[in-house]
Amino acid sequence: MWLFRHSQCTSKVRLVGKTVVITGANTGIGKETARDLYRRGARVILACRDIQKANDALEDLKKNPPSRADRKQFQGNPGELVIYRLDLSSLKSVKECAKNLLTNESAIHLLINNAGVMMCPQETTEDGFELQLQTNYIGHFLLTLLLLPKMQSSLPVCRIVNVSSRIHIFGAIHDDLNLKESYTPLKAYMQSKLANILFAKELARRLKEANISGINVYSLHPGAITTELGRHFSETVFPGANTVLRAILRPILKNPEEGAQTTLHCAVDEKAANETGLYYQECGVATPHWRARNDQIAKDLWDVTCRLLHLKSDEDLATFLKTISRQIAE
Repeated sequence: MWLFRHSQCTSKVRLVGKTVVITGANTGIGKETARDLYRRGARVILACRDIQKANDALEDLKKNPPSRADRKQFQGNPGELVIYRLDLSSLKSVKECAKNLLTNESAIHLLINNAGVMMCPQETTEDGFELQLQTNYIGHFLLTLLLLPKMQSSLPVCRIVNVSSRIHIFGAIHDDLNLKESYTPLKAYMQSKLANILFAKELARRLKEANISGINVYSLHPGAITTELGRHFSETVFPGANTVLRAILRPILKNPEEGAQTTLHCAVDEKAANETGLYYQECGVATPHWRARNDQIAKDLWDVTCRLLHLKSDEDLATFLKTISRQIAE
């Protein structure tokens, strides 16, 4: 049964000379993804909101290798670790981070949209969006599009990986994305994770339509994991919920290193290099819910998101990317 499988990324690929951006890399599966890719020789950028926690993570990543450090992919010198500040709940911060990356980095080969919040109390960001929607989806949407021109210049092989969740199967894209009159923590979280998959699907389609090859896009379910993501449960579900749920789910829970394996598969696996726009779990292609496979829902979400960001979604992708890049200067 898939719930009890803990598949491993089997790729032995080294990443010397490659630059990786990981959002939310100071904790959980983002941190373990960074640990693996750093030991493969990559320049790994930790894009994090809390600089102190990012610095603490950086020191830990330097001192402690992944388990089974004798594996082939870890033989050789590690890469580099760099910190950039990124608060996905602020579009200003997203633009500033993108501007700094575009200015300071000669290339970006891999973007892992990993950061997220889960089932938090209802909150509106400074930009007027529901917090989970912006942090998990809209912020990553904008960051990805701002970094795409740099990734185009970093070809031939680049990848964009969106960390989603199997819980998307219970989600829907609502007419009011901000759920102002119908908010529940779970409803907002499920919508944001469905949006992550639809974004990957639609971006892959638009890249193909624009004849832009060499940038592949992936979305994935990492599994049920013991991380800080459920820290709001005791506030939004019931007092003590985080402890109770951990006890109930203990038989199927993965540790963060196990939970990072499907992300790593999408990021480095040789066979996956020939795939784009697909959804993965347990280091293999899986079938998401029908809504996540629906072309019209994906297109409509793209269009609505562009309107929210004051972008013209009907432009061809090359023109669209030039238009969105001007946002950095605003």
